[in-house]
Amino acid sequence: MTHIDPTRESFEIFKSLPRDKPIDMLNLIRLRERAAYTNGRNVSGAEAYAEYGKRSGPVFQRVGGEIIWRGEPQVMLIGPQDKVWDIAFIARYPGASAFLEMVTDSVYQTDAVPHRQAAVLDSRLIRHAVKTGGRQFS
Repeated sequence: MTHIDPTRESFEIFKSLPRDKPIDMLNLIRLRERAAYTNGRNVSGAEAYAEYGKRSGPVFQRVGGEIIWRGEPQVMLIGPQDKVWDIAFIARYPGASAFLEMVTDSVYQTDAVPHRQAAVLDSRLIRHAVKTGGRQFS
């Protein structure tokens, strides 16, 4: 089973959590080899995801989002070997309300989302409360 868009149930849980504190969203993305556009556009999944980034970027920045970490996945040391990610990053939002503003924005919905849906084969998007770092695991 692949996961591209949130389910209604998971989105309702997201909306029920506090909206006024910063959140970090861990993004794990596996791209299609060829994008799956409904209009037959023939580009790679990577090209379609780059288009998503270009079109979603202004909305992301307007709501106060920032990428605080990005990495290049290399090997699944612990976990299912069939879960291979092409892109990994953490996006920080000033609050869940900012994330909700972005994903419900009409420009984001019409100009950006179709490129993400065409590009992505599988993904995980995990909300985290922001915690301070340190030298200990706990």
